[in-house]
Amino acid sequence: MYSVIVVPPACARPDGQIRIGTGERLAFGREETGGGLTIAHEGVPRIAGEITAQGTFWLVSNRSEDQTYVVENPEGAGEHIKVAPGRVDAPVPFEFSRVVLPAAGDLLTFDVWAPRHTFRSVARHGLAGAVTAPAFTLDRTKRYFAVLAALCEPRLRGEPHAPLPAVEQLVERLRPAWPAVSRSAVYWNIDYLALKLRLRPGPDTAEPGRRVNGKKESLVSLALRFDLVREDDLIVLTAPASEVCR
Repeated sequence: MYSVIVVPPACARPDGQIRIGTGERLAFGREETGGGLTIAHEGVPRIAGEITAQGTFWLVSNRSEDQTYVVENPEGAGEHIKVAPGRVDAPVPFEFSRVVLPAAGDLLTFDVWAPRHTFRSVARHGLAGAVTAPAFTLDRTKRYFAVLAALCEPRLRGEPHAPLPAVEQLVERLRPAWPAVSRSAVYWNIDYLALKLRLRPGPDTAEPGRRVNGKKESLVSLALRFDLVREDDLIVLTAPASEVCR
């Protein structure tokens, strides 16, 4: 039974995928190896690395002597790990991953899927006592959540390094669900979110514009790191005003 699926570059058919089971290894690189993944590019080492299936996750080894590899989570809004040259058996926890290889000025990629991820129920199973207080309390029907969703949208849409929207852009993006939105209302909600999520305000000596930009970056970083806003939540930006953002 396979536990990891490797999807070669430009692979468009299931029969082109490579399936490996727990404990099995798959080499990748420029040199053709029996059953391995060949990446025909002069900038890729002959034996660039190796993937090992390990139950519900996988390991990657970097056989390059001077290039760092990056493993991205395409669904993680910029989440990634770096695999240094010579690193052996680095664990990759993502269910969907994209391996990025720098190669003579190009960035080459292939995907690795770990579809056997399992999740344990979080039900209390009859345990007595007070419930654990939530780490973050956000009401998805409130306007502040719509502002947070609009801030996170570019990076949730698959652009992990996209610049954050300016306040004017936020106003336009929020208008379908919040017709009366204004610049001052957006500023107020950003300040409120920074307070609600316990982010430190910018230094009192900072210029107002720089202080807001710092808050926006901190809010988006926190929200995406802990999945406070997911791609599914972007519906609050397009639903009728009578249904959301009360």
